[in-house]
Amino acid sequence: MTAMRIILVEDDPQLGDGLTVGLRQAGFAVDWVKDGSAADHALKSETFDLAVLDLGLPRLSGMELLKRLRGRGQDLPVLILTARDATAEKIAGLDSGADDYLVKPVDLDELAARIRALARRAGGRAAPMLHHGTLTLDPAARRVSLAGAPVDLSAREFAVLQTLLENAGRVMTRAQLEGAIYGWKDEPDSNALEVHIHHLRRKLGADFVKTLRGVGYIVEKAA
Repeated sequence: MTAMRIILVEDDPQLGDGLTVGLRQAGFAVDWVKDGSAADHALKSETFDLAVLDLGLPRLSGMELLKRLRGRGQDLPVLILTARDATAEKIAGLDSGADDYLVKPVDLDELAARIRALARRAGGRAAPMLHHGTLTLDPAARRVSLAGAPVDLSAREFAVLQTLLENAGRVMTRAQLEGAIYGWKDEPDSNALEVHIHHLRRKLGADFVKTLRGVGYIVEKAA
């Protein structure tokens, strides 16, 4: 898997803006859409790792969107975030294919933790920490250490490193790495990724991230 690219489907402008800012600060790439029909189109045309889905949406309800998503065979994790707190609503959402169900108002730290848990499960990884030799990355605390010493990374350097570590031994293309750190409305500078890779090599070792010219980047599996 790559670092999380989330589609947030929420029609409340204040809540949607707050969640977008908060989740981005927590290290996720977030694309926010405000109605069910737009979300349905986005989910058919774009690639996401997880959906945070309100139920009371204009144009197409969250429940109908969920049913369409599962009907197409799309298996990305879905976390329902709604004001509907009745047990019957929770059962219906989970039985329709949701992976988790949270009731508003939500604590942002809990939401981020549940997203990370769903990401680990979807990626077949139970442990919360990522290890590579003497390197340790903690997604929850957003900390990196090398041989016990802290490593200071920018938010985007952290996202690139997390994506490479989660896919150790596999080549990651430019598009995959940029997708981990930018939403569809963000336009990265042409050489931004190379700059992030350069900084990671300077901080972690010149050979830590390898370039396969014309293909992408790779962190080899730890011995």
